[in-house]
Amino acid sequence: MVAPPDIATAAVEEAAAREDYFTYIEGVGHIPRDIYKHVKSDPAGDLPRYSTHIVIQHILVSTTFLVLAATGLSLFFADVFWAPYVIKLFGGADTARYVHRVAAAIMIFAAVYHILTLVAGTTKKVMNNEFDYRRTQIPRLKDLHDLIHDIKYFLGLEPFRPKMEKFCYKQKLHYLAIIWGTIVLVSAGLALLYPDVVSKTIPEAIFKISPGAATGGAFPTFFQDLARLMHADEAVMALIVIALWHLANVHIVPGRFPFQWTFLTGRITREHQIEEHFWEYIRNLEEIPEEKEYMRNLLREKGFEVSEPMDTTLSRQTPEPGSAEESTPEKEEN
Repeated sequence: MVAPPDIATAAVEEAAAREDYFTYIEGVGHIPRDIYKHVKSDPAGDLPRYSTHIVIQHILVSTTFLVLAATGLSLFFADVFWAPYVIKLFGGADTARYVHRVAAAIMIFAAVYHILTLVAGTTKKVMNNEFDYRRTQIPRLKDLHDLIHDIKYFLGLEPFRPKMEKFCYKQKLHYLAIIWGTIVLVSAGLALLYPDVVSKTIPEAIFKISPGAATGGAFPTFFQDLARLMHADEAVMALIVIALWHLANVHIVPGRFPFQWTFLTGRITREHQIEEHFWEYIRNLEEIPEEKEYMRNLLREKGFEVSEPMDTTLSRQTPEPGSAEESTPEKEEN
C-alpha cells in the first residue's frame, strides 16, 4: 500500500529538515539528496563505471547466453511446438549442437577472463594503496539496510532512496546469482559433454573417499541424469531472471527506458549515478575536477550554499578506506 500524497509530501519536507538531506563536500557545497532531479545527463553516459575489460566480458557473456539458451532449450524441449522452428534457424539439430558447444566455450573463456581481470585489477589497486572494498561486489551489512530503506521508499514511507555505493544490493544479488548459475551450467554441461570421463572419475573418487563403498554403474548414471536436469533447469531459471529482472530493471524501468548504454560505453548517466549510487558520485567529485565544477555551478544556480575550492583535496563525509573514522554501515544507512 502506497502512502497518500499528503503523507509523502510531509515526508519530503521532513527529510529536507533532516541533517542527512545535505551532504557537505569541501570545495563544492551542500549537495541535497534530490539534486539528481535537476542535473543534465547524456544518455550515452557522463561518468565512468566499467572498464573496457568489463564491457567486453559483458558482451561475450550476454551474446553467448542468448545463443546457448536458444540452442540448448530448443534441443532439450524438442517435442514442444516452437522448438523445431528454432532448431531450423540454426541449420538443424547437429549444427545447433555444434553452435551450442562453441558458445559454451566462449562463455567459459569470458568467465576465466573475468576472474583474471578481478585478480589483476585488485592486485594493482592494493599495491597502489587504491583498493576500496566499498566499490566492489563484496556484500555488506549496509546492503541489507539499503534494501529495507528502498522498500520503504517504494511504499512511500521514505522521501528519498538510500545513499548507495557503486554496486547496490540488487546488483550484488544478481552478481552472486550469475556466479552460482555459471558454476552449475559449466559443471553440468561438461558432465554431459564428457560422460565417459564422469563415469570413470566418480567411481574412482568415491573409492578413494570410502574404499568399502560399492561403485557400480548406478551412481554414474544417476549423476548424468542429475546433470541433465540441473543444466536444463538452471538455464530456464537464468533465462527468466534475465528477461524479467535484469532487462526490466536495467532498461525498462522509468528513467532508463528505452535503453541504458552503460554496458556498451562503460559510462553511467549523472542522474542515475546520483540517484542509485550516491556515494560513488561523491568519489567522482574527488576524482574528476570537471564534475566538481559542474556540481558547484549547479548548486549556485539552484540557490544552494556553495563552497569555493581551497585545495585539490576534498574533505568528504565518507572517510578514506582504512582510516580510523571510516564510516560504518549504520552511519551510511540513509
